[in-house]
Amino acid sequence: MKKLSNKERIVAVAERLFAERGYDGTSLREITREAGVDVALVRYHFGNKQGLFDELLRRRAEALNLERSDALDAVLARNDPAPVEEIVDAFTHTLLNKVVSEDPTWRSYFGMLAQVNNNPEWGGKAMSRHFDPLVRRFLDALRRAMPDADETNLFWCYHFWSGALTLTFADTKRIDALSGGLCHSSDFEAVHQRLVPFISAGFRALCQPQGDNTHD
Repeated sequence: MKKLSNKERIVAVAERLFAERGYDGTSLREITREAGVDVALVRYHFGNKQGLFDELLRRRAEALNLERSDALDAVLARNDPAPVEEIVDAFTHTLLNKVVSEDPTWRSYFGMLAQVNNNPEWGGKAMSRHFDPLVRRFLDALRRAMPDADETNLFWCYHFWSGALTLTFADTKRIDALSGGLCHSSDFEAVHQRLVPFISAGFRALCQPQGDNTHD
């Protein structure tokens, strides 16, 4: 196994601690203690805690956005306008593939995103900076799929979709307890079977005129 550099150790430990404890609940000293490095190294590579957090968001966001953009391109190459379900799947499936991959650090990253997306102070700005250009591409594809969609409803639907993804990838185990063990928040295959039709139905219900089943 490749030995991690000091910078890589900082990144690995910080991603896990931020996911577990949140931004405010994690200190640089905790990160550097677990990584076995001096605090000065964090300042050298990232400037401060906010710089470290932003770098963690940026590096994986770039990879995710590229894959989701490619997935959308593939969908639109087949049909444009494309079926709503295929657009939703292109946005969501990449995330699910990452979280069930052999790389367990992706779960930490999605835990971080859940923290960010629910931070009223600066979370919205961070998510917008890293993800909004890609989100707008998907919204444009949805507009073409549902040309009569009300803009207000389109944005609300995306807002609810983002919230569902955030809760799902936070893997809080709440559904485990609520369902008495019938469902498990870590069962991402079950998530994928249900999330795409659920979100697609929501878009159709609010954005597509009743009786318009063009892409059914």
